[in-house]
Amino acid sequence: MEAFIEDRVNQWLSGNYDNETKSKILELKEKDKDLLFDSFYTDLTFGTGGMRGKMGVGPNRMNKYTIGAATQGLSNYLKKVFPNKSLSAAIAYDSRINSNLFAQITANIFTANGIKVFLFENLRPTPELSFAIRELKCDTGVVITASHNPKEYNGYKVYWNDGSQIVSPHDQKIIEEIQAIKAVEQIHFNGNEQLVNRVGSEIDEAYWNMLDNLVYLPNDFPSKKNLKVVYTPIHGAGIMLMGEALKRQGFENVLLVEEQSKPNGNFPTVNYPNPEEKEALTLALKKATDANADIVLANDPDADRVGVAARDSQGELHLINGNEMVSLVFHYILSQRRKQNKGTSNDFIVKTIVTTDLINRIADHFNVNCYDTLTGFKHIANLIREKEGVENYVVGGEESYGLLIGDKIRDKDGISAAVLISEMAAQAKSEGKTLVDKLMDIYIQFGFYMEKTTSIYREGKKGAEEIAEIMEKFRKASPNSFNGEKVITQIDYLNLEKKSIGSEIEKISFPKSNVLQFITDKNTKVSIRPSGTEPKIKYYISANDSLDSKDKFQETKKSLEQKITAITEKLGI
Repeated sequence: MEAFIEDRVNQWLSGNYDNETKSKILELKEKDKDLLFDSFYTDLTFGTGGMRGKMGVGPNRMNKYTIGAATQGLSNYLKKVFPNKSLSAAIAYDSRINSNLFAQITANIFTANGIKVFLFENLRPTPELSFAIRELKCDTGVVITASHNPKEYNGYKVYWNDGSQIVSPHDQKIIEEIQAIKAVEQIHFNGNEQLVNRVGSEIDEAYWNMLDNLVYLPNDFPSKKNLKVVYTPIHGAGIMLMGEALKRQGFENVLLVEEQSKPNGNFPTVNYPNPEEKEALTLALKKATDANADIVLANDPDADRVGVAARDSQGELHLINGNEMVSLVFHYILSQRRKQNKGTSNDFIVKTIVTTDLINRIADHFNVNCYDTLTGFKHIANLIREKEGVENYVVGGEESYGLLIGDKIRDKDGISAAVLISEMAAQAKSEGKTLVDKLMDIYIQFGFYMEKTTSIYREGKKGAEEIAEIMEKFRKASPNSFNGEKVITQIDYLNLEKKSIGSEIEKISFPKSNVLQFITDKNTKVSIRPSGTEPKIKYYISANDSLDSKDKFQETKKSLEQKITAITEKLGI
């Protein structure tokens, strides 16, 4: 064992940590030195979604003390930013193991520092936490969740007073405050219950009322009542809001996947509680098949994402991926705003740099500004904040099944997204169409865009080093072509440089991020980035072609699939 690790372990064993923690450390020291090493070799840090990691003992794990240091550091920072102010914080948590415990620890530390707390009485979706911060006019907020990660994980997301996840400079300054905590004695664990306010139904009610401003069809629109919806919260917090949200918008025929309706941090019916994965929707798809349902809706455990399946022209259920979903939603919203004269000359929409460029084509058609941001809804929220009062935000989205409709919330919201997607399906049904038919219409009008995302997992310190080596390799030896298409532009978001053939290197205006993009002369795009929340590197491939008619769909689809497969092989993934 490296001396550095030995020293860190001994600090925990000799420090003012509880006996249960020390016993677990001693057990690891005796039985699993590799796990001990991974638990102590580094500290959990804030990525695109805050602090997230496996639960266990040590500074590289989610536990009482890492949660404690984060909350104490945040408290110290708040007092510096808002001196002489009566501070308040909202706290929510999902169904994960220890989420309730971690939320209570967070509340204790805030109140021990004199900060008033609004703590949800029961689990709630992450977007409701963002909404509550704005509704209650809090200075900060924390939600305990690891989103769609496996059951061994938990997380700690920090929000600012506008309801958005923290961005620069706050994120780095909070980290500095956390790193300044050198001893567990600096963490104030003994809370003041008098400063804790339990909230729940009143915020739910305000949230449900807010949804009225995000939809375009009346509650009595005939197809809403007749649309048959299957919904699963995948053992998560979506169960707290979704049923009532759909009911209030006129959807009466909603079937719940009972086997996944009860909150359970072990996620017993799935391998991985991620609505991006077909396996997680197995039970919902079966129920939809048996009931001949029109659509399937599935939230991840904290309900900030939504997965969707809909019938195709042959009546078969088709899984709609994230890029297809955002294309449908953006097109629907902009179409309805034009049809109902709700659009303004300063409307804008937002997508991330790895989300389909089909969105740009749709935005051009409706003469609406479309901005790109880095991955993570904190960047979309930051753009909303920057343009507030100057331009009118309409909708933002990303390929990983996230949507933010309207600006009352400042994080992705799988509840409001599911309500709007249900409305889209009802509107399509009124025309004798499905969401898949609508997607086909978009492809014929704007071009057939196909995307594939591949994730390569690399755990622990060695894995992090391998991922760093992969990124360095692509920076030093950039590909010249993909599948016979010449790479004409390379964008490096870490060095903030754009290199195009025949042009001088341009500086780009973005926050720094470890992302590389390669664009060919046929507008094929390859993006590579390490995940900010999971131990993996992600490859995004986007290819496109024109689609003249529905009859040409299968032929064009096959051609694009072959192109993407060839690029995948060239990348060695």
